Amino acid sequence: MKLRSFSHSQQKVCFLCGITAIYLAIAAWLNFLQGPPWWDEADFWQSSLTFSDSLLPSLADLREYYSLNTPLPFMVFGLLEYLFGQGMVAGRLFNLLLSLGIVATIGWPSKDKGGRAILCLIGLFLCPYFLFLSGRLYTEMITCTWVLLGFVAYLRDRHWVSCLAFVLAIASRQYMLAFPAAIATYEFLATAQQYRQGQPVGLAQHQRWLAPAVASLSLLGWVALFDGLAPADAIAAKSPEVQKSTLALTPGGAINFLAFVGAYIVIPEFLLFRPVALRQALRHHWQKGLLIAVGLLLVCLAFPPLDTPYGTMGKVADLLPYGLVMAMYYGLALLTCLRFARPDLLFWLIVFNALIMMKAIPWDRYVLPLAVAFWYLKSLRYPGADAQTGADAGRHRPSPAVGQSGDPGSPGQRV
Repeated sequence: MKLRSFSHSQQKVCFLCGITAIYLAIAAWLNFLQGPPWWDEADFWQSSLTFSDSLLPSLADLREYYSLNTPLPFMVFGLLEYLFGQGMVAGRLFNLLLSLGIVATIGWPSKDKGGRAILCLIGLFLCPYFLFLSGRLYTEMITCTWVLLGFVAYLRDRHWVSCLAFVLAIASRQYMLAFPAAIATYEFLATAQQYRQGQPVGLAQHQRWLAPAVASLSLLGWVALFDGLAPADAIAAKSPEVQKSTLALTPGGAINFLAFVGAYIVIPEFLLFRPVALRQALRHHWQKGLLIAVGLLLVCLAFPPLDTPYGTMGKVADLLPYGLVMAMYYGLALLTCLRFARPDLLFWLIVFNALIMMKAIPWDRYVLPLAVAFWYLKSLRYPGADAQTGADAGRHRPSPAVGQSGDPGSPGQRV
């Protein structure tokens, strides 16, 4: 797409007009946020009412609300009901405003990002759940906002602010653990490599992995509070079998998640940006690609992806015979593995999200926070989000917004 042919002011006008039209259409489609509860909204509203009787929740409220995910979104919706008494409308409006905040953070065509930011926003919109859930009483917008703020602070070397944002993200959905865990792993390995190379590492630099590690450990507080992954009554009545046993895993769920990433991130990226470096790397290093393809095939044979009815891809799978369903999941997962084969930060984000999905329902909706993080990083030309590989990626420099401090350990340079 040739957005570069537009001037900077024209790009801003396109952004403002387009977003205004899209969000007015969403509001009208949702009966200006006053429609009846849709699917999980009814259950989420009941959980929110648990926290609507006072400004601060009691310990009993935190232990006994009837939902599987951590309670921060329900606390917010309950607080809005306590203050304004407008039912689900206030929570839906709050989510719509958060969605607009995410859109502005990723898609605003600043001088540094230009039309690239608009393309990244289009990529986010191609994940069907973003706009679909923006005006509904779901937990995704609050969760995605904290994840995005965590990355904004991380890229600005505000590591303890980032830690707080990720703590709040985990307080919104347990599986947000994947994001600080991935950053902590990436930064710890980068620091260890500096030690091996004999480079000096200051104490302040250890914050880069220590802060996200602390955020990751915050999940243990919720496990201790619930005496499990979620309130006991909700686990007993609503939880899938894999979550009712501490040690149970469904490895095929990781394949499903890799396929969701292929469908909602890799393919849109290719259509919007057509990354030349990635195609060249696949041609020049086809042996590595073949090894990945064979390895993934063996994993799929040992742990087949789950054939489930959840989400948009589940509906597509319902239309296909079993063999084609497995081929679809394998092919999309392979795209993801080839795209994120280099062990950078994006690689670890994919790995931890996929691992956590072995403990969850294989629902493509769960790819949304990762999509928000990916398109934000790509809008900033963050190394790895540009599909650079090999030596090209090592030489890639971020925009001024990334790693502003310019020190040898800034996230834009440690790849």
